[in-house]
Amino acid sequence: MELPLFSGFQGRHAGILLHPTCLPSEQGIGTLGKGAFDFIDFVAECGLGWWQMCPLGPTGYGDSPYQCFSAFAGNPYLIDLDIFVRTGFLSTADLEPLRRFSRSRVEYGYLWEHYIPIMAKAWEAAKTRPELVKSLGDMARFRQENEGWLKDYALFTALKKHFEGAPWYEWPENARNHTKAAASKWPATVRDDVEAVVFQQFVFDLQWQCVREHAMRRGVRLIGDAPIFVARDSADVWGNPQFFQLDQNGQPLCVAGVPPDYFSSTGQLWGNPLYDWEALKKVGYKWWLQRLRADLKKCDAVRVDHFRGFYDYWQIPAGAADARKGKWQLGPGLDFFATVRRELGDVALIAEDLGELSPGVHTLRKATGLPGMAILQFAFGGDASNLYLPHNHSRDSVVYPGTHDNDTTCNWYKTAPEETRNQFRLYLGSSGEAPHWDFIRAAFTSPASLAVVSFQDVLGLGAEGRFNTPGTTAGNWQWRFTSETLAHAKAFLAPNLRKLAGVTGRIPAPPTQSPGKKIK
Repeated sequence: MELPLFSGFQGRHAGILLHPTCLPSEQGIGTLGKGAFDFIDFVAECGLGWWQMCPLGPTGYGDSPYQCFSAFAGNPYLIDLDIFVRTGFLSTADLEPLRRFSRSRVEYGYLWEHYIPIMAKAWEAAKTRPELVKSLGDMARFRQENEGWLKDYALFTALKKHFEGAPWYEWPENARNHTKAAASKWPATVRDDVEAVVFQQFVFDLQWQCVREHAMRRGVRLIGDAPIFVARDSADVWGNPQFFQLDQNGQPLCVAGVPPDYFSSTGQLWGNPLYDWEALKKVGYKWWLQRLRADLKKCDAVRVDHFRGFYDYWQIPAGAADARKGKWQLGPGLDFFATVRRELGDVALIAEDLGELSPGVHTLRKATGLPGMAILQFAFGGDASNLYLPHNHSRDSVVYPGTHDNDTTCNWYKTAPEETRNQFRLYLGSSGEAPHWDFIRAAFTSPASLAVVSFQDVLGLGAEGRFNTPGTTAGNWQWRFTSETLAHAKAFLAPNLRKLAGVTGRIPAPPTQSPGKKIK
């Protein structure tokens, strides 16, 4: 059985990859304020129709958007705090500590130290002046519409604070057990913190909807990201242990990762708990359907990270030192995607099908009707059969010079073996002086239905623009740019991108309906 091709990427399109934490702002991290609106305007002026980003959830230790406390919640750091000044919750002076932060890096430690007290002050104002909350919107309606995940996440976050940041599996038994925790009467401080979390998520949702509405007005659609696995220390695992391979005490029986590959000779030991796919199948994949619905309410399309895990996944024994001693286990396969199509309709998903793949993974991806991914940085150094070379691309694919896990194109070229650089120059007819534009041009001229380039490559940055290095923890997820950089890009780079998008047939027609609106 094969499913029909998902229709979200009919025609030819192009977009830019950038996580919102990178946006310009005066509060130490990119936000859903002016910087987001200005970036959408830039994408539109480039003649492009898509903005792709990493997951939007609240991050934990290591600050990775791929290790979030919730697969449903928004990262409160992204809230533009100026909204509280404009509505009277805070004064301009309250935000002054954040304005002293770096404008080119996210300093997460300092941000945590200063941001939380400011949000706490805003919540105190909200409690004493309910009319201010009503001026923002209908929080009661938000709570009701999102109760399926919000109730658990708010209690999880409040208890995490109550137990001084300890992971849930180290809490006392009455809190570690979700059923008992939900039925327990907690101190007033915990109950207050629950309400504070609901308030934060309400404000995040308000601002996100404003961003999305502006994007729709400018003809820009949004691509989100759904990591296949969730963090062990998350409301998702704490609230739904029956759907994961855990023992009776909540300890993982085995964990996720990948075997040795391009990125690491010892593989990648992610440590995420693995799903109990049989348990999920018995309830019609209910939790996953709720998750995808939530993602598709935020964005018009969603990249499903580590697609191969739906065919088979690397099962690593709990406590292993690295990922080399794992084994492959079968995932839910086409049954899962048939359920998604039946329950959610013709939604736009992208399959992240990178890495060493078995023939079964390719067969599954084709059968689902999902477009896969092609990375140009992986195309050179071999022979003409390399699937990532543009002449081997298919229409049902999304082409990238590199993703958030890759180096910038300029530094990739600078550090690549000479044989790889020679093949790059010969294939692309390039002098090698501007490899980022060579790759952008190759992506745009590819047969792939969608071409996405990182903003760092648009700017032509070197190693200083790298966003993440897999298998490492230091220095990741911190890169940002300034409003001056964006102004320069609008003036000098947008016209060139627009011309390229036009001549390669990638300027979109005005949108008639967002793919994300089709979910049932």
